[in-house]
Amino acid sequence: MKKKSTRTVYFASELFSLKHLLGNAYLAEAIYEKSHGKYLCRLPQDFTARGVHPHYVRDQNIRALFECDVGLFSFDGAELASGTVVEFMLAKFADMPAVILRSDLRRAGEPAGRRRDPWNVMTDFYPRTASVAVNSLVDYRVAQKRRARGRRLALDEVVRLAGQHDSATAAVVCDQLAAAVVRALDRVEQMEPVMPKYLREEVYQWLARMPGLRGKEKALRKELEELLERKVRRELL
Repeated sequence: MKKKSTRTVYFASELFSLKHLLGNAYLAEAIYEKSHGKYLCRLPQDFTARGVHPHYVRDQNIRALFECDVGLFSFDGAELASGTVVEFMLAKFADMPAVILRSDLRRAGEPAGRRRDPWNVMTDFYPRTASVAVNSLVDYRVAQKRRARGRRLALDEVVRLAGQHDSATAAVVCDQLAAAVVRALDRVEQMEPVMPKYLREEVYQWLARMPGLRGKEKALRKELEELLERKVRRELL
């Protein structure tokens, strides 16, 4: 039985519009609340620096990913964000527990068929991974109808907007999603590592070199060695 402890979550998501920023922030806070403080999401918008060399920005994200205990990867959009896919694959190389999240009603370029997951098949079937796929628009309309039935009257536009009823409905949907994400995080946290113990050091030494991180090789090797030791102590590897 693994010890219960706080886990840091690398939250890989889009951050290029106000809608992205608001959605990331609210969901991260809801995950914290629904998990009773167990899961602490690190948002990309909080540590990605702008106006500096792209190599530095990329390295900062990779380091933050490797430092975290578990990954949460948003697969929303008509096409999957390439940066998020790269981060997901790096997490799998490091044998990190991971949750894939999709709240988009579209199928991300995948045709309808037998597959349950509506994203590219090349990102599927990796170990220590769970998925949460919901149709947020449908969930929003269901919640909206329930709230309307509870009030037993239709609101005019002024009352609806002034009373912030739409944002309250969206908050209900986000809280439901957060609860599903927490359950998925709990599942992947309990999954056993697939990386053999005798390969740990070699794999993490390779991860110090493979991404082409800036810095002296000795320092990078030491950095990844310390990360590996921390994950082993926390029973993540």
